[in-house]
Amino acid sequence: MQVSVETTGGLERRMTVMVPKENIDSEVQKRLKDLAGRVKIDGFRPGKVPFGVVRQKFSGQVSQEVMGEVMQNSFYEAVLQEKLRPAGMPLIEPGDAKEGFEFTATFEVYPEFEVTGLDKIKVDRPIVEIADADIDKMLETIRKQRKTWGEVDRVGQEGDQLTIDFVGTLDGEEFQGGSAKQVPLELGSKRMIPGFEEQLMGAKAGQDLVLDVTFPEDYQSKDLAGKAVKFATTVLKVEAPVLPELTDEFAVEFGVKEGGLDALKQQVRENMQREADQAIAMRVKEQVFDGLMELKLLDIPKALVDSEIEVLVKQRQQDMQQYGAPVQDIDSAQFETQAQRRVSLGLVLSEVIKGNDITVPPVRLREAVEKLAASYEDPEGMVKYYYADKDRLKEVENVTLEEMAVEHVVSQASVSDKNTSFDALMNPGQTAD
Repeated sequence: MQVSVETTGGLERRMTVMVPKENIDSEVQKRLKDLAGRVKIDGFRPGKVPFGVVRQKFSGQVSQEVMGEVMQNSFYEAVLQEKLRPAGMPLIEPGDAKEGFEFTATFEVYPEFEVTGLDKIKVDRPIVEIADADIDKMLETIRKQRKTWGEVDRVGQEGDQLTIDFVGTLDGEEFQGGSAKQVPLELGSKRMIPGFEEQLMGAKAGQDLVLDVTFPEDYQSKDLAGKAVKFATTVLKVEAPVLPELTDEFAVEFGVKEGGLDALKQQVRENMQREADQAIAMRVKEQVFDGLMELKLLDIPKALVDSEIEVLVKQRQQDMQQYGAPVQDIDSAQFETQAQRRVSLGLVLSEVIKGNDITVPPVRLREAVEKLAASYEDPEGMVKYYYADKDRLKEVENVTLEEMAVEHVVSQASVSDKNTSFDALMNPGQTAD
């Protein structure tokens, strides 16, 4: 077998393979003889069909089968011989040569590169200490989540719940979907179109109002988008929120069976710390990924990008089906940048892992599984669940391997630790009231 390889641009290679004619002919003859012993042809007994008849009838078909297999097998032999790493499937085209069977294969190869310049990556690593005030704020949030409502004899204000009837009209005519009865509405929730809730501030039970509002230009109903309408509204009831007291009994209701309120606070602290650790790890990883992309270490095989785009399109289609949305034609071009990033990062992280012999020790894997299981009611049961299935455990191992690769990059990068609050970490870009 003769092999020649030429670079046709970037990562693309064009490989020409010549297989000796006798190799093809001998395999065709072998298969025809095997076929002659078992083929059924009218006028001949099974196994007694003359070889000449079999060759005349089946040689074309058998030759095509043999050449197809020869192309496939010879391609992979040639790739190993030339120490090439194809990225994606090759485009194989048969050629024409008198002295044998020739074909060409055009394909891309994985890029060869070194991971250098990690010291140029800058990482701002948040440092968070969960303070007592953070615990108190979280407990207040939990209380609000379990609030009840008590009727009050006063005007409604933000945070109150009104029960209302309303009838909507457009140019004096009721419109479809614009009327309802006994509707609970929390003032300030912004459930209704702009201007609706604001005009109910200060309303009392038994009061009738006419609300003048305008539907947004991008409203889902085209008949109402941008239109000014009126809502004849009757306030049936005004209720104020009633928050549960922070007592040992409240802790029991929240699932803390022993230790009362102090135990609940400790549980809240641990949950917040776990959330903070996850957020910090994610923030650091994003900066590492951005830094790796900025280094521009490699050319990306187009075949891998195209394959990744297909994956992303299928994911989008599955998401649309899951939420009951009609699956329409999706423009794959919108995923190109995302696919390029994912492929590039995958190749770089693989090189970091391989170049530094990074593996996941059993102790580290156990820690990762226990961390995942900690948020469940039965952590020990969840640990057993993961270890009972090799595929589930492998998923955790792969995630942990990526974490360790990121940790290696961080160890080489320029890292600045910055103190921050829990709120600022969990809600970046939002300012405190």
